[in-house]
Amino acid sequence: MTPFLRNYLGGAWQAESLQANVLRDPVTGQALVATGGQAEGLHAGFEFARMNGRTALQAMTYGQRAAMLADVAKVLQANRDSYYEISLANSGTTQADSAVDIEGAAFTLNYFARAGAALGDARVLLDGAAAMLSKDQLFQSQHVLTPVRGLALFINAFNFPAWGLWEKAAPALLSGVPVVIKPATVTAWLTHRMVADVVAAGVLPAGALSIVCGSSAGLLDALGYFDVLSFTGSADTAAQIRSHAAIVRHSVRANVEADSLNSSILGEDAAPGSPAFDLYVKEIVREMTTKSGQRCTAVRRALVPERYYDAVADAVSAKLVQVTVGNPRNAEVRMGSLVSREQFDSVQAGVATLATQAQVIHDGRTQRLVDADPDVSACVAPVLLGIRDADTASVVHDHEVFGPVSTLLGYRDSAHAIALAHRGLGSLVTSLFSADEAWLADTSVALAGSHGRVHAVTPEVAKSQTGHGNVMPASTHGGPGRAGGGEELGGLRSLGFYHRRAALQGSAATLQHLGATSTRWNY
Repeated sequence: MTPFLRNYLGGAWQAESLQANVLRDPVTGQALVATGGQAEGLHAGFEFARMNGRTALQAMTYGQRAAMLADVAKVLQANRDSYYEISLANSGTTQADSAVDIEGAAFTLNYFARAGAALGDARVLLDGAAAMLSKDQLFQSQHVLTPVRGLALFINAFNFPAWGLWEKAAPALLSGVPVVIKPATVTAWLTHRMVADVVAAGVLPAGALSIVCGSSAGLLDALGYFDVLSFTGSADTAAQIRSHAAIVRHSVRANVEADSLNSSILGEDAAPGSPAFDLYVKEIVREMTTKSGQRCTAVRRALVPERYYDAVADAVSAKLVQVTVGNPRNAEVRMGSLVSREQFDSVQAGVATLATQAQVIHDGRTQRLVDADPDVSACVAPVLLGIRDADTASVVHDHEVFGPVSTLLGYRDSAHAIALAHRGLGSLVTSLFSADEAWLADTSVALAGSHGRVHAVTPEVAKSQTGHGNVMPASTHGGPGRAGGGEELGGLRSLGFYHRRAALQGSAATLQHLGATSTRWNY
């Protein structure tokens, strides 16, 4: 019998419901675990989180909650071997790609544990200095941040079942806000196991962490006036969420991360054979192959000077030929599978859409898979396309293929490259590769208005740069426009989403009493 992923609500594991979905190994097609349909008792479970979970969390200081995050990280570390096994089976990822998710989750938790410890015994965050409201300066206004009086609902994407949970949950729990997680069904097993391990360890108060697997039906209906929602997924689903009656009626604060046509720009000074050129090529290949291109931050549009177009095409293709694709259980395999055959079909259709305007430069789909049946597995090798005249193309600036696919685009000069990057209409990240530091600085500022993050790389930082696609907890993650308009992480800045700002007005003597339980919000 297929094991069942039960929901955890109201501080208890719920009874198994009618099986609605079977999660399968994307390489072999083997059934792994099952989930049910619509969850029962959502309203009661949410209320338990608001009352019991929130009350217990907000009775703690920031320092105590930070220590709690460190304890969660220890639980994950103690069980990490089982997480790698689940990731391989359920997501079809190699050991290295699983580490991006699993170790990234632990790293983020530990980061917020350290950052939160600096807030010490405070229970209130002071936002800025007091403002004088009277001529004698006796009557003042002090802005404060206090945790929201509701819960945080997270609806996550399929590509990061571990990190996707904890990069949201860490700042929420540090803020004192209980969490309800709805992982993407297709890869929910890893999220579920992590939640189960943390629950079993008893390191969080009852109601602080809940999980709903399977159907998302009814989740939004259960949200109330003081709840917050964070969603990662498609722009179409995001639009439905934003217009949902409960979101509109209750003014639920929503953070959205949606589609993103990220770009990477090779500087005009980075001629073939230069260190910056080689770094650029290496990064493009890494972005196409890490997690089989299933990262929201992956490079979808590779912008290069027109005169270097052929050189980049040849250099990237030469590296892609060497990428072995197939069953990640085989030591020879460098890149595993997509998460499902449904995603496989979506990538194939996406490549066909791009190919209506772009030339296929390297088509890895013709290469042999290692230990994987092409008629069963969700494995697909990297595909590099190209358009010399980027002005004539439209689909590459509008359609994201969520897999190991990138399109090479030629640009005439810096102004043209910047204009092309902006045509993504809002992206999570763009990266720049050059030895010209002045150009990097100027271009970074020019691109900041349409990107959540600008990653500038010179040969000097080749070994220390964190990577185009890697999201670091100290930097903001999100983007304007098409990317959803949201913002996560960014160090202690992320606590702002889970707090409400209020102006406390009173005498200077009255406001001085806040000092006993407060600290400055130095984000």
